[in-house]
Amino acid sequence: MKWSEKAWEQALPIYNDITGMPFIKELADGTLDIEPFKYYLQQDAHYLEYFARALAIVAAKVQDVNTMLDFVRFSEGAIVVERALHDSYFKDYNVEGRAAMSPTCHHYVHYLQSTVYMADSAVGMAAVLPCFWIYKQVGDYILANQTKNRNKYQEWINTYAGEEFGMFVEKVIDLCDIAAANSTEAQQQQMTEAFVTASRLEYAFWDSAYQLEKWA
Repeated sequence: MKWSEKAWEQALPIYNDITGMPFIKELADGTLDIEPFKYYLQQDAHYLEYFARALAIVAAKVQDVNTMLDFVRFSEGAIVVERALHDSYFKDYNVEGRAAMSPTCHHYVHYLQSTVYMADSAVGMAAVLPCFWIYKQVGDYILANQTKNRNKYQEWINTYAGEEFGMFVEKVIDLCDIAAANSTEAQQQQMTEAFVTASRLEYAFWDSAYQLEKWA
């Protein structure tokens, strides 16, 4: 069994919780209130800047040049492709400026930063994987279980359920499996722990947006 398959088994209960959470269920049927979605977009704009930097750090640390180039492209895509999605929604909903970074967003981006800086490059790769993989799975899940034809969040859904994004995700998974195959058992365990932790933070990120989380 590949490392990615074993890691997904460990994170599956978290993924199931994500698909059952109010934010995702209401996003799927188009009933999600606009304020949590706008707040989510503002937090995601913060997140993506740090996520792109984390991907660039992974690129700088890996030994294989082709893998380095792949992660450079992933970093660029995180900014260019997803920022275009954000800008479209910001314009539609008259969102100006940004909300302050939420506690959960702050925790997530600093977890990623510390992991990719301090840990082995394979562990850093595992830490950034959930943002790709879980979004793809959630996008596919929503597309398969939609109950309304006209959903104001359809552009968001189509982005993450799309074929182009799916190709990115498969590539990241493959690179993580290659890294795991060249790692010790202890390193593989650290990869799994990083993957599961980041998966938990994916759940917390959406939940914090639904709650319009603020600092005390």
